[in-house]
Amino acid sequence: MEHMHQNPSLQSLHEIKDIMNRSSRFLSLSGMSGIWAGCTALAGSAIAYNWLKDDGNRYINPGNGGATMAYFDGFTVRLMLLGISVFVVAFAGAFYFTRRKARRFELPLWSTALMQMLMQGFFPMFAGGAFCVAFIYYGCGQFVAPACLAFYGLALVSASRHTLSDIRYLGMLHVALGCSALFFPYLGLYFWALGFGVLHILYGSMMWNKYEH
Repeated sequence: MEHMHQNPSLQSLHEIKDIMNRSSRFLSLSGMSGIWAGCTALAGSAIAYNWLKDDGNRYINPGNGGATMAYFDGFTVRLMLLGISVFVVAFAGAFYFTRRKARRFELPLWSTALMQMLMQGFFPMFAGGAFCVAFIYYGCGQFVAPACLAFYGLALVSASRHTLSDIRYLGMLHVALGCSALFFPYLGLYFWALGFGVLHILYGSMMWNKYEH
């Protein structure tokens, strides 16, 4: 009898907890966004690989040339523009799939939680961008991929407190991958493809099955 009287109270507590969780966390992030970002990154990696191979670049063949990449020459600018293009396409797809999930599950798209998530992720990303530009400027382009992975991972860990907690573990994996890539500088493109490509696809698939399937 007592158990029957407790059920409405427990249900009310669960509802209150759910409302608080929705208001403090951005839950509209879609697993399909990760899959799209991963596929985009793999496509960009394939293009970069062909460019590097055709150029005889020391990233692909360390014995062919010195240990650094000339900073801000035409080839480097092409790679930078490719990276920016990949980011823009991935972001556009992430926005589309996130908006679609928000409409499907009647979740808010623009909220305080979203702004907090973006702010938390912005500063590590900004710092990582500054490191990458400095590496290129001083002719240490082989460390760009490790820096991208590590700082992106830190951004995910920082932003995870305002969105799905699963993002934290994805960020940790990116940080670990970036730190590992520091010791294999001429394999940076492969680490980049593994982190931004394969890991995004795997985690995106897991999140889609867990929250949206």
